[in-house]
Formats: sequence, structure tokens, C-alpha cells
Amino acid sequence: MTNLTRKVAPSAGGTGFLPPTITSVEDTGLSPLWLQDLALKILYFQGYLTGFKVAEALALPFAGVTDKILDALKKEKLVEVKSSQMGLGESSYQYAITGAGIARAREALERSQYAGAAPVPIDVYNDAVRRQSRGRVVVTSRTMRQILSQLVISELTFQRLGPALNSGSSIFLYGPPGNGKTSIARAFGNLVMSRNMYIPYALYVDGQVVKMYDSVNHQLVPEGDATSRGTGSLKTGIRRDPRWVKIRRPFIVVGGELTLAGLDLVFDDTHKFYEAPFQVKANGGILLIDDFGRQQVRPRDLLNRWIVPLENRVDFLALHTGRKVEVPFDVLIVFSTNLPPKDLVDEAFLRRLRHKIEIGDPSYEDYREIFRRVAQAKGVQYSDQGLAYLLQEWYIKRNRKLRASHPRDICDQIIDIAHYLSTEPVMTREMLDRAAQSYFVEL
Repeated sequence: MTNLTRKVAPSAGGTGFLPPTITSVEDTGLSPLWLQDLALKILYFQGYLTGFKVAEALALPFAGVTDKILDALKKEKLVEVKSSQMGLGESSYQYAITGAGIARAREALERSQYAGAAPVPIDVYNDAVRRQSRGRVVVTSRTMRQILSQLVISELTFQRLGPALNSGSSIFLYGPPGNGKTSIARAFGNLVMSRNMYIPYALYVDGQVVKMYDSVNHQLVPEGDATSRGTGSLKTGIRRDPRWVKIRRPFIVVGGELTLAGLDLVFDDTHKFYEAPFQVKANGGILLIDDFGRQQVRPRDLLNRWIVPLENRVDFLALHTGRKVEVPFDVLIVFSTNLPPKDLVDEAFLRRLRHKIEIGDPSYEDYREIFRRVAQAKGVQYSDQGLAYLLQEWYIKRNRKLRASHPRDICDQIIDIAHYLSTEPVMTREMLDRAAQSYFVEL
């Protein structure tokens, strides 16, 4: 197998990473026979295809790569040319799989039914992740005020969030529900997603395919030139490997559905290829574990799974053959929980988490500012007198805790009631009482 790490091209700015040039079958780092099987599976499933369409399905250039694969298959009488258009070149030839090709394709399908973009060798991917780690965002106090401008947070909490984000390691956000933990994490995600990176469609590990690109968790970045299919960059003049896709740096959220099995390579017994786990798909970005402690697996078991990756920035994944595969762990892990930390883990485990930040209840002044902003955004006529009444009657007298989410929910109640009564949404005593009665439940 050819090691491509030395061929990685610089990006336009001279830093970071641009997928390397592919000009030959050897440059792919994959066996010619393996690529021939992949082309046969594509033709088996899709029927008649032009050479260009085969190249597009393989995510490989036609000239020098796909044409060589098709030539080899023609010589072995596994594919045949059904039609051609004069003057348009071999890429316009219509190819079809033969009976012998069908037999070989079925043999290949018994090993794996993967029939997509050609994968990238794992060592090339690992090198690319390390190179792109330099593109991480480093925030200052000014940047933090910009990304958190929509949130009202105490100054003490605010000053702790910036260093935590810059650590690129792990953050443990805890505190009562409804005070903005998830909103803070999503603000971090918006900042991270303002930067781009490259990931491969799939990885190649010991003859096995690991599907990497996920249209649900990865957001494509339109490339304003032909580089998206590897035909050349108008800005750099570099023909990049089309097996890579340009995305926003990932922000992936998992909640109660997270299991230990979901943190390892997931083998599809039917289709016989792997799906990359959440933390690998999140490489270069953020993985938010929301509602930590409410998963079906014990919190201690989850944290045990993270110990080595968090400390060494390397993760080890297991193939079903038993082989362990090393991949970089370039992920900011954010744990968010409403449960008391002492009910989840002991001191030894918490020590392994770099930053522990409590997101507490807002002060009365912060609550007022939140209410004012929410009312303005939702078109509710704000009133200091109305808010003072709400606080006195529904919080102080009832010994109820302030929550940062209450203003939004109460304003929504006011709007619903106003629509029903065909009146303007105003913070009158009557409207506030009706809204609070519909919203609060005595526990």
C-alpha cells in the first residue's frame, strides 16, 4: 500500500490541509484489484454507466485512474463497451457488466456490499486530522462576548467558559435544567462551524470499509470552483483528491440514545461494512453529550470509555476481526447534565475532566434582562411593573427558583392566550396570572 502522507498538498493559505493530488491508481493507496471489485459492484447495482459516471461514483478522477480500472476490467472481459460517441473521449463510453463480471461482483458482494466512493487509507486520514487540528478556533474575551451575545450569563461563569473552549479537551457543564447549558454548547458549535475542514467519504482499514461522511451530522460547504469533484482549483491550481468532502467543522449532539456500542466501530452484518462512531465523525469539532447521566449505560462506564482518549488524544477502535485501530481524538467533548455531579461520578473521574462549570440560576437582574429581550423578540409588550408582580406572586411567595428558560415559555403562553382572546400580548396582571397558571406545576 502506498503511503500518501508525504504527498499532502498545502492549502491556499499555506497552512492547514488540502487533499493530495490523485494522478494514478497507486496514488489512491488502494489495491488495483480492490478498486476493480468496487467498480464492478457499482456497475452491478447501477447498470449501464458512462466512464465519467463510474469515476463520479468512485469519487476518483477519470484520466489516469478510473480509465485504468476500466481498461483492466475490459481486458479480463468483466465489462464491455456498449456504445460510444465519437469525439467525446473514453469518458463518454457506455460501460456494462458482463456475465463473468456479474459472477465476480457477487463474490465481492459476499465480502462487502459497500458500493460508494473509494475509501481513503486510515493512515492518510490520521495525518489529515492532525494537520487540520491547527485550524481550531482560539477565542478571546471579545470573541466570547460576540458568540454569547444572545445569552444572559453571569460574569463569573462567562470568564470560565472562554478558557474551557480554548482547551479543546473536555468541559463538564452542570446545573439546574433550563438555564442555558445546551444553548452555550450550541453557541460553541456555531463558532466551530464557522471554520471548514476536509473529511473522506469513507476509510479503508485492512480490507474493511468504514463509512465516514454522514449527511445528518456533517454540513457540506459548497466549493466555488471545480475542486469539489477533483478537477482543479481555480484559486490554487491544485487538483485535489475527490474522495474528500469539504464540511463545516462538526458539532454533533447525542443524548439518551448513546450506548457504549455507539462509541466503537458499528459493523453492519447485512451490508458488511462499518459506520464510524460519533467521536470519529466529530473529529476536528465538538461532541455534545446532552443529558449526561440519563443514558441507558452507567455514567461511570461512559467515562471509563473516555479516559484514554481524553488523556492521550488518541482513540482505539475494534474491528470485528479483533484488530485494534488507532485514530486521533481531536474532539472537544462537552458533557451537559441536570443531575448533581455527586450522583453521577466520584472525584477521581471528575478530575479527568478539564473544566467543570456550573450554570446556575439567573439573578433577579439577569432574569429581568432575559425577560426584556425575549418579550422584545416575540412581540410581547414588556412592563417592569408586570414583571415585579410576576416575581412577587409566582416566585417569591411560592419559593420558586428562577430559571433562564421561564421568560421564553411565559411569553409563549401570553401570546397563545392573546391570540385566543383576540387582544394584544401585554404583560398585565390578568395575562401573567393566566400564563403562569397554565405553565407552572407544583411539584
